[in-house]
Amino acid sequence: MAEVTTRSFNRLEDAAVLARPLVRRLFRDIRYTVPICVVLICGCLAAAALLQMRLDRSHALAQAATFERARVAAAARATGRTLDRYARQGMVFAAAPQQYRSAELGRSEPAIRDILVWDADGNRQARLQASVLAALPMPLFAGARASAPGELVFRNGRQVIEVRFDADSLELGSPQTSLVPRRDAHGESITANVPGWPLAVAASLDEKNALEKWGQTLPLYLFVILGPAVVGAWLAALLVGTFERQARAASAIRALKSTRPVEARLMVRLANAERGAMEALRSKSEFIAHMSHELRTPLNAVIGFSEIIAGEFYGPSGHPKYGEYARDIGEAGRNLHAKIGDILEFANIEAGRYPLRAEAVDLVALASACVDEQQGRAFSRRITLSLACGEPGQVRADSGAVRRILTNLIVNALAYTAEGGVVCAEVRFQEGAGILTVSDSGAGFSAREAAAAGKPFQRFDRKGGVTGAGLGLAIAMELARRMGGAVRLAGGNAPYSHGTVMEVRLPRL
Repeated sequence: MAEVTTRSFNRLEDAAVLARPLVRRLFRDIRYTVPICVVLICGCLAAAALLQMRLDRSHALAQAATFERARVAAAARATGRTLDRYARQGMVFAAAPQQYRSAELGRSEPAIRDILVWDADGNRQARLQASVLAALPMPLFAGARASAPGELVFRNGRQVIEVRFDADSLELGSPQTSLVPRRDAHGESITANVPGWPLAVAASLDEKNALEKWGQTLPLYLFVILGPAVVGAWLAALLVGTFERQARAASAIRALKSTRPVEARLMVRLANAERGAMEALRSKSEFIAHMSHELRTPLNAVIGFSEIIAGEFYGPSGHPKYGEYARDIGEAGRNLHAKIGDILEFANIEAGRYPLRAEAVDLVALASACVDEQQGRAFSRRITLSLACGEPGQVRADSGAVRRILTNLIVNALAYTAEGGVVCAEVRFQEGAGILTVSDSGAGFSAREAAAAGKPFQRFDRKGGVTGAGLGLAIAMELARRMGGAVRLAGGNAPYSHGTVMEVRLPRL
């Protein structure tokens, strides 16, 4: 009863919640409080993760910059030592140019290409490569020392010495590192002055390599953000569902206690009626399950034994009437077996236990097979059974259910058609639907009978005809409805005059 009462007050509870002020709903209603708390917690975790990502990125760049500064400073010191060594070689050559030969200098300093010495007036005093005929003027420079790519110039007393060397001999340690004049080094990111020379070693920070290891930790940050978010959302859904059920039950009980005695009795009666209906449905299902075995098993035995007696399997029965009675027993048993089968089948369809599988069904081929199966029944009653087909096509339905529908309609048409009559099945297609009609030349239906056609256990007795349990048309209509189609009575409204036309519509592929 509590469950029924809870469902009865669901809408009232929802309306009461929505009628509360927004602030009160946010802070007092668990349906809003828990999701808001989860969102805030996940937002805090996301913010913390983003801040930590920025700090780690800055730390990685700062650490890479520190290592790069140390490397650039070491490269500047090594470059200064190399240039000082080249300058000493120049001063040694200037002091005794006659005693120096390029071959000897090449063995000691292979990077030096040439050495030139000028006096204070600009006259050249000596040159290491004396065989070179090109005359070179004294370079003009301010200060004691100057340098350019591949050459350095300095003053030694009243002499000016120029040393030319291979620029690649200066090992700077990285392609991003270069040797620039000291005055041009202010725009570079990392620089270090070369001791004793107006030069600086400049390098740019390689952020891609510096952030490579930092980028490998990004999935961990995503897990830190998404992991708590997913877990929090799942826990929030569980908590809200649990609290919601408890709150609704408590609210229903409070509402029930606050109602007047008459209303309370009505609620109790409603709960008892619903519980009784549920018990009736359960009892009906159990009854159907038991009847499927309890009724069919004895009938199978009756039919089997009657056939043995009628066929005189163990010898003659002694009197012709015994065989006739045995055949009557077998026929009655088969009729009863068919009626019980229809009842159980309709009960299963109504309870939703009849499995249907939608697939592509060739309606023309299926109708042809069903008509061929009933030709023997039609021939025994001297009824002409035919099939008229137009263009081929397919419908979306369950082939077994369509076969059952068409068989029921043809059997009904044969049962309500007198000997010498005509039954015709026709298949045609329209836009979006496959249409199958079964028409007969029988007595037809009156207006009252047409209104009740298709209802369970509705039987329309005809003189000289044998009717069943009144479930064939009801089963056909229910199966068509579950497949998204319909079965309707398309003709025969005049009393016993125009025969009957049954139409089946199924969704076309």
